[in-house]
Amino acid sequence: MLNLDSITRVYRRKNGNPVVALDSVSLSVRPGEFVVLQGPSGSGKTTLLLTAGGLLPPASGAVKLEERDIYTLPAGELARVRAKKIGFVFQQFHLIPYLNVLENVLAPSLACPDPGARERAFSLLEELGLDRRAGHFPSELSTGERQRTALARALLNQPPLILADEPTGNLDRDNSRIVTGHLCRFVSSGGAVLMVTHGPDSLSFAHRRVDIMEGKIVSAD
Repeated sequence: MLNLDSITRVYRRKNGNPVVALDSVSLSVRPGEFVVLQGPSGSGKTTLLLTAGGLLPPASGAVKLEERDIYTLPAGELARVRAKKIGFVFQQFHLIPYLNVLENVLAPSLACPDPGARERAFSLLEELGLDRRAGHFPSELSTGERQRTALARALLNQPPLILADEPTGNLDRDNSRIVTGHLCRFVSSGGAVLMVTHGPDSLSFAHRRVDIMEGKIVSAD
């Protein structure tokens, strides 16, 4: 599904000195697999996730999604691949404040028009207990409702891969269970999840744990 081959990502400080955020990282995630990525703050977790999702091009190495090197694609095609093939769930939700819940969920369909998107959006909102909130704006939602909206958006285009960055970090226990439960069902149906988390509870449902430190993978169960 996803294959990162010797990925290196380098930032430059204001003084010009380089910072190696990812140091020759290799990682694969297979269909039907839930992989948890853990490590201390600044270890490169989020950088790895964004690079895997086609948002941060590596200095070297290849990111292959379903055997296609996504960073060799033209910008427009890469955007369509992200919209159709990858669902993103972030700790800070990244909902569009001037769109209501339904419109936020439908946002990925703008890059890949699909006549069935609206029906799927309503179905997802119902599954996630948000059907009565479809016309509400993000500012009118609880923290848990915002994250469930973000999860519905990630699932809209029925992607084969979900990348999640601390999706339960701001949630109470009940909402955490709802989000992780839906991610587990997604995996059970053949999807793949790569999730960054600090939560120890994640080890109960993950198939593999990968530890990263100072831009290098130091262990993979």
